[in-house]
Amino acid sequence: MAEQVGRVAALYRYPVKSMAAEALERAEVSWHGLAGDRRWAFVRPGPAGNGFPWLTLRQRNDLNDYRPDLTGAGCRVLTPSGAKLDVTSPELAAELGAERVMKLDRGTFDNAPLSLITTRAAARIGELSGTPAQVLRFRPNLVVEPLVGGDFPEDDWVGHELRIGPAVMRVDQRDRRCVVITVDPATGRRTPEVLRTVARDRENWLGVYGSVVLPGAVEVGDPVLLAT
Repeated sequence: MAEQVGRVAALYRYPVKSMAAEALERAEVSWHGLAGDRRWAFVRPGPAGNGFPWLTLRQRNDLNDYRPDLTGAGCRVLTPSGAKLDVTSPELAAELGAERVMKLDRGTFDNAPLSLITTRAAARIGELSGTPAQVLRFRPNLVVEPLVGGDFPEDDWVGHELRIGPAVMRVDQRDRRCVVITVDPATGRRTPEVLRTVARDRENWLGVYGSVVLPGAVEVGDPVLLAT
């Protein structure tokens, strides 16, 4: 038995970790998440004291201004100055102050290959924090417009499977948030009220992570069914 709990409102992938999102109408979901998602990452110079080597929005809040494109062969990045550089270009690494770029065929994820948030959850955090309700601030792969539940319906999906088009996602855990969500994806400015709100009202949890049970192609508008 399955209950429809929402529909896919948007799909995003991030070809280069912490750079701008690429909006998709359709995405192939494999065992390692959305095809092309987080398959490149820049390495920070010097040793990483916490074992996390990647250059992210924590260090450079302007990374959203760099726009990767996977529509052709390889990956090219449109820089804020308007230059189009191959992701492997030494010029791009130098501009970012990175040591080098690495290709990661299975992706580089903080916890799981799929991340999901509902439009209602993003809107509620916007209301509580007095900031625009920007889902891209939370860097999800799947944005779901819910049909059931309260302000944060995805919390109730943890431990269950979601059928999204032909694909099946297991919702494994809630998403613990960090300073990255303070970066406004449109302006690059930091708005700490967002993280303070998530910490105060949500104990730092917002959205969910999941793994792939059954691969398949997912499209915007697909129904989201909860296995019951």
